[in-house]
Amino acid sequence: MPSTSIDMTSLSGAWAPVVRRPLEADQARALAPMFKALGDPVRLRLLSMIASAGGGEVCVCDLTGAFKLTGPTISHHLKVLREAGLVDSDRRGTWVYYRLVPAALALLAGLLDIGTVSAAI
Repeated sequence: MPSTSIDMTSLSGAWAPVVRRPLEADQARALAPMFKALGDPVRLRLLSMIASAGGGEVCVCDLTGAFKLTGPTISHHLKVLREAGLVDSDRRGTWVYYRLVPAALALLAGLLDIGTVSAAI
């Protein structure tokens, strides 16, 4: 399986929480696929299952049973998460194992951090 489509090193830079400084147009374009991927309830659940998996990764075979969806549909959702740079994967024999890309979630968390805002908000 290919690595993430979004290069996390290209996203590292002078990012500040949105409550401190508006995003530039190119920053918004770079981040939008991540937020779009998380905007689907199935993908949000898949991400949470992968992130909370013991051992840091989970086999696709352990994800499919939690949904009333076909295997190809689950694979599509996982592909969207992978292309958004939120998860990465490795094929081992017939199975694919998924793991979280911590830097991606850290970036989103930092962007949405309101801890630096005064209590006036």
